Amino acid sequence: MTAESGPSSPPPSDAGAATCPRSLEIAGRGRRFGTFVVDIAGRTLLGGLLGALIGVVAGLTLGMDGVSAIEQGPQFVDYAVAVSALFAYYVFFEGIWARTPGKWLFGTVVVRASGGRPSLGQVLGRTACRLIPFEQLSFFFGSVGWHNRIPKTRVVRASRLP
Repeated sequence: MTAESGPSSPPPSDAGAATCPRSLEIAGRGRRFGTFVVDIAGRTLLGGLLGALIGVVAGLTLGMDGVSAIEQGPQFVDYAVAVSALFAYYVFFEGIWARTPGKWLFGTVVVRASGGRPSLGQVLGRTACRLIPFEQLSFFFGSVGWHNRIPKTRVVRASRLP
């Protein structure tokens, strides 16, 4: 017996296969819609908390006149809170786990188009693309939405990962 094939030798490795993952199954539209609904609820909750925090800080630092000015002021504050909530939600969850609560619930995960874990730049790009007007409708014109096509990511079934 040689050292390479003896009973105490390690089993054969398919480490080379790591560069060529199994075929990844793109998540279907039903799963994607489910994650969208759950994540909208999560972002809305986060936006409400951020808005309340801004109201408390404004009340403590500027008094009731400051709170009234924010409430009656331009819609810029509302838009800034919504965009901040969007980035905080997606960059936090997808940046750390490549999954949002909706993706956990519906069994999907974000990957690079080649199958690996997305970079922080790709997560930021995905999130920024969500601000494109009518971006949510891009799924009707192909299987991959703009927030996946532009940063070269995909959402796949988590159970199908290599």
